[in-house]
Amino acid sequence: MAILEKHKILEKNATLLLVLSFVVVTIGGLVQIAPLFYLENTIEKVTGMRPYTPLELKGRDIYVREGCYVCHSQMIRPMRDEVERYGHYSLAAESMYDHPFQWGSKRTGPDLARVGGRYSDEWHIDHLTNPQAVVPESIMPAYGFMHDRQIDPSNMRDRLATDAIVGVPYSEEMVEAAITDFRAQADPDADASGLEERYPGVQQRNFDRRAGVSEMDALVAYLQVLGTMVDFSTFEPDANR
Repeated sequence: MAILEKHKILEKNATLLLVLSFVVVTIGGLVQIAPLFYLENTIEKVTGMRPYTPLELKGRDIYVREGCYVCHSQMIRPMRDEVERYGHYSLAAESMYDHPFQWGSKRTGPDLARVGGRYSDEWHIDHLTNPQAVVPESIMPAYGFMHDRQIDPSNMRDRLATDAIVGVPYSEEMVEAAITDFRAQADPDADASGLEERYPGVQQRNFDRRAGVSEMDALVAYLQVLGTMVDFSTFEPDANR
C-alpha cells in the first residue's frame, strides 16, 4: 500500500511524470541501441545468398513498378500460423540486396517470400494473365499485357552498376556481362557457363514460352527465385546474433 500511495505523487504531478517517463524511455532505448555499436554487421551471413541476375532484377523492377508490394508482403513472421502456411520465417539476409526491401505489413494477397518453385511457370503466366481464372475470388488485376512488352536490355549495365554503388556485390565482370547474362537466362539454348559461374543456382529457361525476352519472362523469373537461395534444410541460426 505504501508503494501505491507514493505512486499518487506521480499521478498528481504532470512535470515529474513527464521527466521520469523520459528517463525510463531513454534507458530502454540505450539498452536496445548501445549493443549495436559493437557489432560489425547486424545481418547474419547466410550461405547461398547472391545478387539477382539481370533478368531477375528487371523482373523485380517491374514488380515494384506495378505496385505488387501493396498487396503482397515478402516477410514471413516467426509465428506458428505463418510458418506453417508460408515456410521458414524470413531472414534479414534474404533482403540484404533489395533496394528497397519488400517486407510490407498489409496482405490483400498471400506473402510471396517463399513463392519460388511452388508453382510452375505456366501457373504464374495464367495467374498473371487472368487471375480470376486461377483463383475465382481474387481481386488482382490482369497483367497479360506483359506478354507483348519486349525488354530492351541496353541499360542493364548501368542498372547493375547503380546497385553496386549502394553495396550490392556486383563485380566488374558481372556489370560487363549484364546484357549477355540477361539474354542467356531466358534462352535455354544459350551458353550459360559464365552465367552459372556468376550466379550459382540460376534458373535458365524460356519462362513465358514465347520468342524474345518479355516483361512476363522477367517477372516470372523474379517470382521463381524468391525464397530459393537459402537451403533451410541445412541452415542453422547463429546463436551469437
